[in-house]
Amino acid sequence: MDFQFKDKYDFNDLVEIVRYLRLPDGCPWDKEQTHKSVRQDLIEETYEVVEAIDNDDMTALREELGDVLLQVVFHTQIEREKGTFDMNDVANDVCQKMITRHPHVFGEVKADTTEQVLDNWDKIKMQTKSQTTQTDALKSISRSLPSLMRSQKIQKKAAKVGFDFPTPDEAAVKVTEELTELINAVHAGDENDIAEEAGDLLFAAVNVVRLAGANGEKALYDACDKFISRFSLVEQLVRESGKNFDDYSLSELDSFWDQAKDSSEPID
Repeated sequence: MDFQFKDKYDFNDLVEIVRYLRLPDGCPWDKEQTHKSVRQDLIEETYEVVEAIDNDDMTALREELGDVLLQVVFHTQIEREKGTFDMNDVANDVCQKMITRHPHVFGEVKADTTEQVLDNWDKIKMQTKSQTTQTDALKSISRSLPSLMRSQKIQKKAAKVGFDFPTPDEAAVKVTEELTELINAVHAGDENDIAEEAGDLLFAAVNVVRLAGANGEKALYDACDKFISRFSLVEQLVRESGKNFDDYSLSELDSFWDQAKDSSEPID
């Protein structure tokens, strides 16, 4: 099958290229793929978009958005072959959703603030998804989200109906309670209880973070980077001493950690 090579391609070309790849005489790998076999690719490509945004790298962002778009077209092509839906159906559905959920722009509803917009969005979402209870709304939050992100979204939805701690201080009391219960479970040696109490502790901690006004996912992301940076300085101090990590007690390593915390510049 001939394919027209061009200097400049558009979205329609991308759709056609993916269709071409999955033809019987197309690419052996592409035509064997299913939604589940390329599921992880969609996740990874999305995270690469996020990384490009975090790095303010617009060249990378352009490329990574293309990779995500490829995933969308690929999944849609699988269903197009079955006669279920095509890209026009996907575009139609999201257009209808955006118009329906922006009645303050495309209709007669008045919404002058972001808060009013979000409140309308939630109400319309519940109506269009046939959600009759707040529990339905909580269950609608994707279980495939990272657990930290999912827990914060669940808590925010519950808070909208008043089921929430008034302040971070009051939420912190629950963290102390859950920590005690986890330690008790550890002492008892019950693995199931340990796992359950660990989850309760993390969920309670997310509550404090959320009420403090921080994004838990971003905060933990940054904390990981900070830990690696400080650990690197600790390792450098250990290496410069002529010893290994095993030669030091935890207390001594903690002293190096304090030096790393106090250091504003990399240690030469």
